[in-house]
Amino acid sequence: MGMDFRTHRLYAEMKMIAEWRRIVRKAWSVRLMLLAGVLSGAEIVLPMFADVLPRGLFSILTIIAVAGAFVARLTAQKDMQ
Repeated sequence: MGMDFRTHRLYAEMKMIAEWRRIVRKAWSVRLMLLAGVLSGAEIVLPMFADVLPRGLFSILTIIAVAGAFVARLTAQKDMQ
């Protein structure tokens, strides 16, 4: 009785874009998402070693990085067109 996602009207086929390697290397949205991942990891690891950083600092920095990645994804970037 499960739903067949291939026939569902919201189903969309995902395809790798032709220039994905260049985009991964140069797009600011990708760079900022990687930064967000590093900050998320730092938020978990650093408090184990030191309590000198303000509580929630890396959460705030991660939110800023993700917001920046969102804006960068919607913005035309030089050398990406």
